[in-house]
Amino acid sequence: MSDRLEQGLDAMRGQMDTRVMSYLSSCVHCGICADACLFYTETGAARYTPIYKVEPLRKLWKREYTFWGKLASSMGLVKPMTESDLSDWEELVYDGCTMCSRCSMVCPVGIDIAYMIRKVKEGLAAAGYSPEGLVEAGKRALEIGSPMGVTLKTLQATIRVQEKETGIPIPLDVEGADYMCLFSSGEIAGFPEFIGSLAKIFKATGVSWTISSEYFEATNTGVQLGNSRLAATLVERVVSAAEKLKAKNVISPECGHAYTTIRWDAPNIIGRPLPFKVVHIMELLDELRRDGRLKTEGIAGEKLSYHDPCNAGRRGGVLDQPRNLLDMVAPDFVELPETGAMNWCCGGGGGVSSNERADALRLKVFDAKKRQLDAVQPQGLVTACSNCRHMLEDGLEEHDMHDIELLGITELIADHLVEETG
Repeated sequence: MSDRLEQGLDAMRGQMDTRVMSYLSSCVHCGICADACLFYTETGAARYTPIYKVEPLRKLWKREYTFWGKLASSMGLVKPMTESDLSDWEELVYDGCTMCSRCSMVCPVGIDIAYMIRKVKEGLAAAGYSPEGLVEAGKRALEIGSPMGVTLKTLQATIRVQEKETGIPIPLDVEGADYMCLFSSGEIAGFPEFIGSLAKIFKATGVSWTISSEYFEATNTGVQLGNSRLAATLVERVVSAAEKLKAKNVISPECGHAYTTIRWDAPNIIGRPLPFKVVHIMELLDELRRDGRLKTEGIAGEKLSYHDPCNAGRRGGVLDQPRNLLDMVAPDFVELPETGAMNWCCGGGGGVSSNERADALRLKVFDAKKRQLDAVQPQGLVTACSNCRHMLEDGLEEHDMHDIELLGITELIADHLVEETG
């Protein structure tokens, strides 16, 4: 057995907890999960069946953790695992799965397949079977602090532009602020108006907030890659920045993956509770609405629909809040079919968007989203995830759907804000 293979198998052995073994022993191989996966429905290829993507983990479990598997192995009746068991699954796991968890919603025995796929990624990453683009993004996250190479100087330049456009100072390194806000690199580079919109909303509602110059990145490439050590390092940077500024709360921005990582996974990743509360920006804005502090005027005249980010919505539970906010400004709002917790993924989550090799497949599976849009034909599509916005832009361009405007919900609220609350 090669050192590379042994490293991968050891990594998966380290992930073989009771939850994984319970899932593997419970699977009845019904295949229902296939029809919930856009990679299967849009390609028709059986290899994209979600539970099949965890096959290396299942093989290891059966061979080394079950009575009959151990017996058969000792008698030479079971083939040993080989490097092909890892290399052949790399594309399936990294290109053909966004870990959106739609498959887990339909599993009749409650298996969290996305959870197990993340365990498979740990083995693949340890053995060096990971897409080059995602590996490089991980290196940039570790060395620069951003998977896209966004530096503090880039953020500071963006802040200066937004301060000029809004006329509002944007607080940096304010100790004792109630909220410390994180951003994904995709927001800073692609949707800088999100920062200005926050400044407008927080000024109008009297929210005490700040940004840390020490660490401001919300994305955790370690989770996407399947590298627990990297994931823990990036979480610790958030914790260190928040503790230094004595922030009581940390705001997860419009990024679904970032939210589930810092809100739900982070304590397990670093092995201790977080010293602050994590709140998604949609949760905070909805709280301000509920308290009567967030007020808007005027309406969006277009027919709008909402794309639920998988991690924020399906896995994170942020479903009602964006709709409550849209009710304030969008009277002609219409739901997409199969929306909410069963919404179809944009196709680029789980690190797929950082994997250029997967681009053709990603654009192919956008057909699922296209059918949703064709069913209601909105003039505008709103979402609360910067990565989704980038992927939706690509998909709409690929399908010549240029008549649909893409909108961020925070910017939409800021555009209709009553700035003087009196």
